[in-house]
Amino acid sequence: MAEKAGLYRVTFDVGNEGEPGAPILHVQALVYAPTGRITGTANITQAVEPPGDNIEIHDLRGEIRWLGEGPAKRLVALSGFISPDPPSELLEGFSASLEIEQGEWRGEGSFKYGAREVKDVPVTSKPCE
Repeated sequence: MAEKAGLYRVTFDVGNEGEPGAPILHVQALVYAPTGRITGTANITQAVEPPGDNIEIHDLRGEIRWLGEGPAKRLVALSGFISPDPPSELLEGFSASLEIEQGEWRGEGSFKYGAREVKDVPVTSKPCE
């Protein structure tokens, strides 16, 4: 798949989708190719009792950087915040670090939300709706 120019949409998941109870990060975002900036929405789903079953991530932002060695890959850094449940004035941080293939949104990544961290899980491209 060739790199896209201008503004384009991406949809991908980060996590072990086949593993029961695993937290899965779902991202829907716009990428501005000339700068590598990313903005969008995301949520984390998990087969647990509410309120942890669907966590919304607010103010999702990020950027893409090219890895200069070996096969062409990109590093994607994302950040945002989550509102704890029950709501309070304190917001918890969210961050993700992904290593994806040059022309695809698939590879491997990790993400952290609040005190939880999910490491070295697959990144899987999804069809944009």
